[in-house]
Amino acid sequence: MAAENSTVDVAVVGAGSAGLAAAKTLARRGVGFVLLEASHRIGGRAYTEQAAPGEPFDLGCHWLHSASLNPYVKIAESLGVRYDKSGIARAVFIDGRRAAPEVEQEAREHFVRNSALIEALPKDGPDRSVAEVTERDGPWTAMFDYYMSLYISVDTDQVSALDVAAYRDTDENWPVIDGYGTLIARFGADVPVRLNAAVRRLDWSGREVRLETPGGTVTARKVILTVSTGILGAGDIRFDPPLPDWKREAVAGLPLGNHNRICLVFDRDVFGPDAPEGGIVLGGEGEPMHFRVRPFGYNYVPAMTGGRFADWLERAGTEASADFAKEKLKQVFGNDITRHIVRHIVTAWRGDPWVRGAYSVALPGQFHQRAELARPIDGRLYFAGEATSREFFSTAHGAYLSGIAAAEAVADSLGAKAS
Repeated sequence: MAAENSTVDVAVVGAGSAGLAAAKTLARRGVGFVLLEASHRIGGRAYTEQAAPGEPFDLGCHWLHSASLNPYVKIAESLGVRYDKSGIARAVFIDGRRAAPEVEQEAREHFVRNSALIEALPKDGPDRSVAEVTERDGPWTAMFDYYMSLYISVDTDQVSALDVAAYRDTDENWPVIDGYGTLIARFGADVPVRLNAAVRRLDWSGREVRLETPGGTVTARKVILTVSTGILGAGDIRFDPPLPDWKREAVAGLPLGNHNRICLVFDRDVFGPDAPEGGIVLGGEGEPMHFRVRPFGYNYVPAMTGGRFADWLERAGTEASADFAKEKLKQVFGNDITRHIVRHIVTAWRGDPWVRGAYSVALPGQFHQRAELARPIDGRLYFAGEATSREFFSTAHGAYLSGIAAAEAVADSLGAKAS
């Protein structure tokens, strides 16, 4: 890390998964760097709180997606962070009752069939929305659209089907018992970082790049930007001169959707040993909702929202979000189930000033923009983060891999020693 007021080789902007991976890679290559983080903590969209003592709850990413390909699995093992291979609860509840096994199988087959329609799209064909290429008139459309809103953080009419098809999914989704936020915080614990150092202006008009922060100006030869497309699109960082049109078009084509989590905390186990592990609640008022019952034996129930409904419910507020989740839970377990709820935790990622949403989505017709977002400018401005990943977008490990790739490219350009 460079001394104060000196010119550093590389300034890394953002201390989430991508920024931390980039910083570690630069350190390994012997490249001087400074890591600037706008928030008061590291981790970005990975953040774990304690729902109750000894009961961690992830406000952001939680699943080790595509686990056999996910580098965070080995990192978790090396750091003693526990994960589980149970996967996602798949039960289906309709109008308060669990569906018969053959009905649940029909629902699963609908999802598999529509996923296959997406995956079968020709890569050189027209880039249409997921809604345009999947079944729209079946009884399970609402369920399919809801789950897609969780996976991609927008509704099915707002996302490129080719982008979804490009995601490398192994169907191994392993929850992190101790919290994904805990994992990434431990991973980055040894990385020097300047917190509360939001970059407000980035001047790349001269030979060196100047980054203005509340704590002063940092001068660097090169920059790795790992901030979200929400931040880039909102203009929270002023670029001087402005970013070229092709880069701004890439940012606009990859906006952030929304995905929020609602945690209902109980003072005891009110469900008993025979309760289902969770699933999706269909019917009744409002949108579907997925929940898990006491994951890992913790006395809480997490539920999730995505897409337009997540935005609407976030605007309605914390209490409205918790009340909606409670009503869905009552449909399955009865009105008395909420008597022992002692608190709730509700995320609001759209309103987070350091992110402005959940994760990136390629709009219909914008499938090509992930490669454009990742492309450096003038050999000095490099870009990383989940939005630049063509195979693992919307994931912490996609961000991690992109941070390493950007840092390796920067180190090579500086003639750093091979590692």
